[in-house]
Amino acid sequence: MKLDVKICGLKTEEAVDRALELGATHIGFIFFQKSPRHIEPADAGRLADRVRGRARIVSVSVDADNDDLDELIDLVRPDILQLHGRETPDRVLNIKATTGLPVMKAFSIQVADDLRKIETYDGIANRYLFDAKPPKDSELPGGNGVSFDWRLLATLDPSVDYMLSGGLNKDNIAEALAIARPRGIDASSGLESSPGVKDLKMMDEFFDAVHRAEQAA
Repeated sequence: MKLDVKICGLKTEEAVDRALELGATHIGFIFFQKSPRHIEPADAGRLADRVRGRARIVSVSVDADNDDLDELIDLVRPDILQLHGRETPDRVLNIKATTGLPVMKAFSIQVADDLRKIETYDGIANRYLFDAKPPKDSELPGGNGVSFDWRLLATLDPSVDYMLSGGLNKDNIAEALAIARPRGIDASSGLESSPGVKDLKMMDEFFDAVHRAEQAA
């Protein structure tokens, strides 16, 4: 099975184009004012036009209300809604019903019990994203450049479809893939020269490392 690779938090044409050239299957745009990766919906819509038909467009929001989601869908026309806040199962069902779009629900993981939270979303979320729990001083639910113990994922049923996130970079991606064996990965801060600024060389090196790890598997 081909590994899904999502590059998230993109804000420039150059970064979007390079991610696509390198083989990204998903391109993520972040709509959260506190994030250095935040992008205005109209700007994301223009970038999304470069992606459409070449990779899946993912809109990343945090506890967005219906009006905000309507704006994102109207301007960006995403393929997937990634919900990275405290959205309840009922809220996820409501969003799916009103938008007609699949949902990837993000969870912060630190200990084994954190994985039990997905049970109430079974049959509701289309896919999960497992990220590291934010540091105590962070206002960001993701994109903090920290990882969690990937061995915790060994307890999951193999049928659980998830993307692995949290501090992935060229130096640790081979180990992450070997331990967690996810169907998809999500990278953002590990490909940046400074918060919110994607580094094209780091993107190149990350994809090279992913390809080497896949060949060695």
